[in-house]
Amino acid sequence: MGLSYEFSIGSVRAKEKSLFDNSDIEQMLSCKSENELAVLLKDKGYGDGNTVDEIIESHTEKVWEYLRSVAPDFDIFSPFIVQNDIHNLKVVLKGTMSARKYSHLLVNPCTIDTDLIIRAIDNQKFSLLPDWLSKPAEKAYELISHKGDARESDAVIDTAAMKRVLEISEQYNSDFLKQYFNTLVFYSNIKTAIRSSRTKTNKDFLESAFCDVQEFRRNSVINATLKGNDALLDELSRYSEYECNKALEQYKLSPSSFERFVDDKLMKMAKESCKRTSEGAEPIIGYYLGSETEKKVIHIIASGIRTNSNIEIIRERLREIYG
Repeated sequence: MGLSYEFSIGSVRAKEKSLFDNSDIEQMLSCKSENELAVLLKDKGYGDGNTVDEIIESHTEKVWEYLRSVAPDFDIFSPFIVQNDIHNLKVVLKGTMSARKYSHLLVNPCTIDTDLIIRAIDNQKFSLLPDWLSKPAEKAYELISHKGDARESDAVIDTAAMKRVLEISEQYNSDFLKQYFNTLVFYSNIKTAIRSSRTKTNKDFLESAFCDVQEFRRNSVINATLKGNDALLDELSRYSEYECNKALEQYKLSPSSFERFVDDKLMKMAKESCKRTSEGAEPIIGYYLGSETEKKVIHIIASGIRTNSNIEIIRERLREIYG
């Protein structure tokens, strides 16, 4: 007998209680060393290992194992897992070109078997890959092998990934997934534009790096980007779509404030849609996103400890949590 969403949601609601709350965050902020943070995480039962990275990796494996055990349709996570496929493709591509070992950098879960990616690149037989990735992968290979252009190679692959996640999110009867990935792709475009405006990127690169998404003003953004950073920021500050104008206010404070605004916006969407519903896949997706945000928070705190950053500076960088 297959799993039901009624069972899954009941399980997830109980599981949510193990997610970090603000008091947990304060405990982590009080740690004076990475080792102390690692001990705290282990004491909380977060994961196994001797370092923060090992513990996070252990926790990630447990989360995916849990999600597989309770999700009636695990394919609902495909648009999130696509990022792992893209990561693996880049790792294999660059590792092959530089003749460096890369197996330790491959990640799971994935929707495309890593052995298939390796065969496709080793044999330059890109038709082995799924239709959505075969031509972009071939173009990315050519850009690196013939032009040595890793940046544009990455852009071609990233754009293919963005198109794919939008396509998958449309396949499910979930307004949340559509809204979430439209927002994610919109801001991926904006981040690309901001970076490009500072490096005097050409129009051809922008055409290949942007992914069409609802309410993204491609031509206007390209034209403004080509004029430079000041012109682009002025243009983007006029856009109300996806609260872009508010995001730009944060960017003017600092790039990290902008990144936090975008992450927090996505998390607020998850809390509003996934915590308030008692049916469908959203509650399970919400738990997954909450777990991902926890990892980001731990990384921020660990990074702050390594660099001896002031606790208030670390606190300002923290993301809104799901718990």
